[in-house]
Amino acid sequence: MAGRPHRCPAGHPLSVRYGMMRKVTRRLMLLDTASLYFRAFFGVPDSVRAPDGTPVNAVRGLLDFIDRLVRDHRPDDLVACMDADWRPQWRVDLIPSYKAHRVAEEHEAGPDEEEVPDTLSPQVPVIEDVLDALGIARVGVEGYEADDVIGTFTARAKGPVDIVTGDRDLYQLVDDARGVRVLYPLKGVGTLQHTDEACLREKYGVDGGGYADLALLRGDPSDGLPGVPGIGEKTAAKLLAEFGDLAGIMAAVDDPSARLTPSQRKRLDESRSYVSVAPRVVRVAGDVPLPDVDTALPREPRDAAGLEELAARWGLGGSLQRLLTTLRT
Repeated sequence: MAGRPHRCPAGHPLSVRYGMMRKVTRRLMLLDTASLYFRAFFGVPDSVRAPDGTPVNAVRGLLDFIDRLVRDHRPDDLVACMDADWRPQWRVDLIPSYKAHRVAEEHEAGPDEEEVPDTLSPQVPVIEDVLDALGIARVGVEGYEADDVIGTFTARAKGPVDIVTGDRDLYQLVDDARGVRVLYPLKGVGTLQHTDEACLREKYGVDGGGYADLALLRGDPSDGLPGVPGIGEKTAAKLLAEFGDLAGIMAAVDDPSARLTPSQRKRLDESRSYVSVAPRVVRVAGDVPLPDVDTALPREPRDAAGLEELAARWGLGGSLQRLLTTLRT
């Protein structure tokens, strides 16, 4: 999403409620894994390499991220959510421009594969192997993005949920009543914006439920979403405040007495075909067929021997040892 990260006020009453909830319910942490390993890749020098010279900066950086997140937030359950399909065909069928500019132009990348840095792609299987050996639940579902996996875990959660992501699309899941917040990295994962409904209202003028409507009206070039021409973020927020939600705004287009400017009415009317399909594209799915997995944060590795081999081969060193120590405490 566009825009500079916003630091919300510290000490919001939500933090008190979260502390109380943790005593009686399990806290679930959901990682937007690709978002985090991309940040690790660009944040850790590529001079961090395995014994054979292969860069492992994303691998070690992600392990350091997970270690810090577990130490700071102490989740009971943790899921590394993956993109089994970063550009699902069902979304492309609705809006053909969806993430179209991210598709690699090189034929060797294959059809509809996202272009990623050459030295990052080989690290992703290593990340997956290490997470599996650790026993950290790793979930991706064919035909869905990690956002959809996160949305479904969130919908099913019985207790508080911390979603760790650098993607503002997931602000739509923020729900104070259910204890769902987004931890948005401002610098590494040591400095996180704790995004609750007060934060969203302060920054965008909407709550979590209204964020998806704001996003689709405004559009998002990074995702190939055109939005409604002439409707920027501030105008979208004002329209949502006036008419409640997207349906209310579109009903106002047909109501001559509704307080819309002539240009707003015209642009919204001309964008009906986009507005009719955009909600399905922008809103994360909440009904993904998730596999049956053990999401409990492991205290000991699931495959200690395999993990030792991976550590030696890829030179995971202190990053892995610190995480193992944290998991055991």
